Amino acid sequence: MSCTINYSKSKFAKIIVFDMDSTLIDAETIDELAGAADVAKKVADITDRAMNGKLDYGQALLERVNLLKGLSLKEAQDAVDKIPLMPGAKELVKYVKDAGYKTAMVSGGFTLSADRIGKLLDMDYVFSNELVVNDRHLTGEVTGPLTRQNSKGNVFEEIARQNGVKPDECVVIGDGANDICIFEKAGYSIAFNSKEILREYADVVVTQKDLKAVIPVIQALD
Repeated sequence: MSCTINYSKSKFAKIIVFDMDSTLIDAETIDELAGAADVAKKVADITDRAMNGKLDYGQALLERVNLLKGLSLKEAQDAVDKIPLMPGAKELVKYVKDAGYKTAMVSGGFTLSADRIGKLLDMDYVFSNELVVNDRHLTGEVTGPLTRQNSKGNVFEEIARQNGVKPDECVVIGDGANDICIFEKAGYSIAFNSKEILREYADVVVTQKDLKAVIPVIQALD
């Protein structure tokens, strides 16, 4: 674990916002769906470019979802139900909830996976996108609050507003370029197992692929 803590930011509201894909779960939901649709290589290439900041997130999302057109809802659900939690996810979320934090999962992924993960981890807030389905098959379209480049930032601000706090009083944890917009707004940001582009925006970089490694960071903030 690489860790540099800015102790000048030690007073925070008790709200932590998590990314889902490759943060709370050990996979990218879109990549698992692509495998089920036999378009894994095409989608993985787009995902890689987007998460490393080389492609607009909204554009990348639309391109990838379009490649899933025709995949049956059953095949899609089966694929995402197999995705495991990230090691340490249960322990970290339990720790922060026991410490009095409210928890939010803000994901550019999909309700097919996010709803299950949110229930497993007892998250207070879950925001994600929804794949459009017609006749029990994906249409290649997506709707929801997180379909544009900086959508996460808007949702993050709304969560803070609902709780009567400012974004710079909150803590965020993520891994990819689409998390930059919440890292810039948050009071404290933790890059977990992240792409290089995100690390320059983080107060802490955790390289160990186990979310239990984040617990000492949270302890240091209290």
